[in-house]
Amino acid sequence: MMKYKGYIGHVEYDDEAKIFHGEVVGLSDIITFQGKSVDELEEAFKGSVDDYLAWCKERSEKPEKTFSGTFNLRIPPELHAKLAFQAKTVGVSLNSYVTEKLRHSIE
Repeated sequence: MMKYKGYIGHVEYDDEAKIFHGEVVGLSDIITFQGKSVDELEEAFKGSVDDYLAWCKERSEKPEKTFSGTFNLRIPPELHAKLAFQAKTVGVSLNSYVTEKLRHSIE
């Protein structure tokens, strides 16, 4: 994962072509980049983000941002109730409780 100006790039390596290629994630617009070395890849990533921002400015469009930090999640009502009860039991908001549970699950 790469980060630049609030944008996140996901990178993969193509062992046949011997090249790194990546894409900015979390946008409906497609921003890609590639390079043969880490330095070249980082430069291409930053250049692609800068080009995207310049393109948006030229068109007087607001650039998309990746991952606002909010998303809707549909869960069974029983699970919702259990989570709300657990959050209240430990004295935190449901949002804080679920955030900590998710954070813990990926660490």
